[in-house]
Amino acid sequence: MKRFLLAGACTLISVAAAAQATNVVREVKADLPAKNTVLSSNTGAITAPAVPVAPVADVKKTLTQPNTVLLDVRTPEEYAAGHLPGAQNLNFRAPDVAQQLQQLDPRQTYVLYCASGNRSSKTAVLMQEKGFRQVVNAGAYEELKKQDVKK
Repeated sequence: MKRFLLAGACTLISVAAAAQATNVVREVKADLPAKNTVLSSNTGAITAPAVPVAPVADVKKTLTQPNTVLLDVRTPEEYAAGHLPGAQNLNFRAPDVAQQLQQLDPRQTYVLYCASGNRSSKTAVLMQEKGFRQVVNAGAYEELKKQDVKK
């Protein structure tokens, strides 16, 4: 008799634990991060939304298409020190970057790069939030320069 009571108690505890786990999964699914959000594999922390760096071959192909703009989102000083042929400068760190983006045509395709891919990713997210549909994060200037990327 004690065996049956013990087995019944274990079953009841297992069912309750499974139900609790299901609720936790539902809660986690409800709190999933937004599209383009990066999860840190080391800490599990959610970081800022991001647009991943596109492969160089895709970047080069995109730049051959009409209505494509190559944007260097580094500072004017970085741009003056060297930039990809055909690139225009849009300083991501400028206080009026949002107003500068309003001057751009959201129907065009934009290929963005910076020193590491971080600012270009942030700019791409900002542009997508403002309605730009075709935004490519090309990544780091030095790598693109080595690969002879140009507009």
